[in-house]
Amino acid sequence: MSATLSYIKKKSPVHGLTGSTKFIFFLVWSLAAMITYDTRVLVAMFLMGVAFFKMSKLTWKDVRFAVLFMVWLIVVNLVALFLFAPEQGVEIYGTRTEIVHLFWRYSIIAEEMFYLFNFTLKYLAVIPVALLFILATDPSEFAASLNKIGVSYKVGYSVAIALRYIPDVQRDFREISQAQQARGIDLSKKDKLTARLKNSAAILFPLVLSSLDRIEVISNAMELRGFGKKKKRTWIVERPFKKADYTAILTAVCMMIVSLGCIWLNGGRFWNPFI
Repeated sequence: MSATLSYIKKKSPVHGLTGSTKFIFFLVWSLAAMITYDTRVLVAMFLMGVAFFKMSKLTWKDVRFAVLFMVWLIVVNLVALFLFAPEQGVEIYGTRTEIVHLFWRYSIIAEEMFYLFNFTLKYLAVIPVALLFILATDPSEFAASLNKIGVSYKVGYSVAIALRYIPDVQRDFREISQAQQARGIDLSKKDKLTARLKNSAAILFPLVLSSLDRIEVISNAMELRGFGKKKKRTWIVERPFKKADYTAILTAVCMMIVSLGCIWLNGGRFWNPFI
């Protein structure tokens, strides 16, 4: 079983970009998606994100768990938005087109459905790029990219260690879980939820203890090597920008310009097809 949300090494145009490029692209792209509710822009960003994902040569198996978890979060957010603000779209777009009345104050309203659709698109426009940033960026190279744009190398190195630690924790969790099940502790769906929660403590405590032990080993090793003594450091994985890096950054900047331009043309963040 492969680790979830950890770096996957492949030969692709996306993997060939520097860590700085992917970091800048992710920030600019996410900001462009956050500032607009223009359906046309968000659909274009989603389709481009899917195309970038295909270019990375990553497979559905690599991102299945993460995507399903994100979809679950999106559904929860949509339900909460509809329950607490069933006519938010009416306030935004200024019209009310009721399709079906459900009960009490809840109805299927075209403007509300359009607002929820745009809300979903904002997530979908960012998810492919976010997954690429996580799965196609080497942690050490990411630390070097943070340092390259002015972030302290201590912070960058801490982030790199945290990213590298994710697959280690997942591996330890699987090993401890298998060991405890071999001892007769039932963690399957056959048992009651309360019993499974109680039995899960047999995994969590050893996992926490092993994590603390690993942290101590790493911190001692870094201290013995004099980490943090100098104000600057060099990076063996740092690479200079190439033509593809400038093209990727320019693409993100162009999308930001398009997003800002649509805000100016629409007179606000929302594109209103109901007027």
